Amino acid sequence: MIKGDVFIISSPAGGGKTTLTNMILEEDYKIKRVVTYTTRRKRKNEKDGVDYVFVKKREFKKLIGQDAFLEYAQVHDNYYGTPKKEVFDLLERGYDVVLVIDVQGMRQIKEKIQNAITIFILPPSFEELENRMRMRGETSEEIEKRLQTARKELFAWKDYDYVIVNEYIIEAKEKLKTIINAQRLRRDRFDLNLIKDEKMKKIML
Repeated sequence: MIKGDVFIISSPAGGGKTTLTNMILEEDYKIKRVVTYTTRRKRKNEKDGVDYVFVKKREFKKLIGQDAFLEYAQVHDNYYGTPKKEVFDLLERGYDVVLVIDVQGMRQIKEKIQNAITIFILPPSFEELENRMRMRGETSEEIEKRLQTARKELFAWKDYDYVIVNEYIIEAKEKLKTIINAQRLRRDRFDLNLIKDEKMKKIML
């Protein structure tokens, strides 16, 4: 079985990475999201185990000690981490894996999985980014912290393989699908079992 690829999707808070990922997951059964662990509080409408796995800091630090994370980082006084076992289990089963993580996490994972495909989602403007944060119901203090982080993260776009401007959500989703499908057509992922003509397959081997 051909193993899957790891797709890392990043953006400043409010850039649309989670929304776009969820849209892809609804349409593509070959790709699975590994849910990030976090110690931050759950927002309204978020579901534990779906949006994030919400844990206490004590439990998160215990998992760090058990080497349970592929990457982890502290952001705005909270921890975020990607569980290692879930990622490699899905890859071994032939699924592509999507990780919705920040710039720090991307850099950590690229050190361990060098062929991971990285995609940066840009907002159409800084003003729109702030508007989206306000629509999520965050406090003024939280928004200011996230805007300060966004100013730093925007510089990281050039470290990614692909960049998508998320002005119109459907258009951005189609671009994301195009990237994923193109990666699946690489020569090293071609499955010779797709060739039904045995004579042709023998020539290709």
